[in-house]
Amino acid sequence: MKELLKKALLGLTLVLGAAPVADAASYRQHGQAVYYGGRYDRATRMTAAHRTLPFGTWVRVTHRTTGRSVVVKINDRGPFGNSRRVIDLSRTAAARLGITHQGVAPVTVTVIRRR
Repeated sequence: MKELLKKALLGLTLVLGAAPVADAASYRQHGQAVYYGGRYDRATRMTAAHRTLPFGTWVRVTHRTTGRSVVVKINDRGPFGNSRRVIDLSRTAAARLGITHQGVAPVTVTVIRRR
């Protein structure tokens, strides 16, 4: 069932011609409260926001162009507004993925461990 769902989602992505993208979280968010507790800390945290994954879930985000990847913990909700953006990365995670200059990048998100 999981494989069928993955294939259907991939097919839908190809039909629509829009790869899911990651977004580097804004500097303005530094110090703000996050939904899952604590505050957003762009300098040290390897965290991310996702619309539906449970808080505390660990995911691997892989840059589809470069192959670089990072492991982050879901601790907030978002991104909102742009349906192509599937995950908001903390500034540190975005830097390690190499997307701080362009701000967005095509990615694959893989669940490593659910909370």
